[in-house]
Amino acid sequence: MSQGHLAWHETLEIHELVAAQSIGLMKMKKAIKDINNQELHGIYESAIKGVTNNLMELIAFYPDMPRAESTMTEKELEGLYAGDLLTFSKMSVRNYAIAITEAATPEVRKVFQKHLNNAIDLHGKVFNYMYKTGKYPAYDLDKLLKNDLQLARKALK
Repeated sequence: MSQGHLAWHETLEIHELVAAQSIGLMKMKKAIKDINNQELHGIYESAIKGVTNNLMELIAFYPDMPRAESTMTEKELEGLYAGDLLTFSKMSVRNYAIAITEAATPEVRKVFQKHLNNAIDLHGKVFNYMYKTGKYPAYDLDKLLKNDLQLARKALK
C-alpha cells in the first residue's frame, strides 16, 4: 500500500464484500449437503473454494484497521439474518437501477421503477432496524470492521 493504510471508500467496499461473501459462503456450505447432482455439487465446491479464497485475500487487509476481536453470540445470529436481508435489498436496488437503464417499453420501466422504490423502502426499513438495534454500527468504522472479521472468520470455519 503506497499510503500505509487503506482509503475510507475502499475500506467500506471491502466491508460490503466481506459481509456479503461471508453470508453467501455460510449459505453455500449449508446447501451443498443437500445437493445430489454431481455436476452442481462440483460447482458448489468450486464456488466455496473461490469465495473462501476471496475472503482470505480480503481479510488480509484488516490488520491496518485495529480493533479487538470477540466471538459471535447466538443473539448476533439475528444480526446475520438481518444483514442477509440488508444485502439482498441493496442488491435489488442496484439490479433494478441497472434494469431501468435497459427498459425500452414504458410499462416495463414503470414496473421496474415500482420495484426499485419497494427495494429502496425495504433497504431503509432493514437498515433502520439494524442501526436501531446496534446490529449495524454505520457510524463507527472500527465496530463495523470488527463485525466483518467476526463474520468472515465464522464463515471460514
